[in-house]
Amino acid sequence: MMRGRPALHVVPLVAEEQLEASALDPATAFRRYASYVAAVAHRLLGRDQEVDDTVQEVFLAAIRGLSTVREPAAVKGWLARITVRVVRRRLRVRRARMLFGLDQVPARALAVDESASGEQRALLASVYRVLDAIPSDLRIAWVLRHIEGERLEDVATLAGCSLATAKRRIAAAEQRIGEALDES
Repeated sequence: MMRGRPALHVVPLVAEEQLEASALDPATAFRRYASYVAAVAHRLLGRDQEVDDTVQEVFLAAIRGLSTVREPAAVKGWLARITVRVVRRRLRVRRARMLFGLDQVPARALAVDESASGEQRALLASVYRVLDAIPSDLRIAWVLRHIEGERLEDVATLAGCSLATAKRRIAAAEQRIGEALDES
């Protein structure tokens, strides 16, 4: 039996310096980080229908400010902070619309993984309903910590607040979520 060319072969790695320097190019940044920005936005917003617009808004801001980033390795974190700011604005508008009865969420629009069981889906839908009712700053801190799994220091940085404020926001959100879930 004659062996031909192997089906798999080792591809040389791109030098880290080249990879990082290219992160400052808007098109490369979009290709590399659009899915990350979408995932963060999806979990913060809790709805599929707003994610695409959020990603577009984040990268429009990124195109304008990408040249100000000094360290190419900081692009991902910088985009995450922009994402949080854009989401905060969207959540505040959504909350105002809800107060006037202009924003209704169909259950299927909630951010629920297809592999989740019925019980998990119901719990997550309940949690997102509670999150819709609390202030956006509390929601963002709680989601970054408990859904995104960010460290407390990173939550504070992404939310643009002190560590103590981040801890207070997370605790306040946990209390409200606990109370609301206990009532239902």
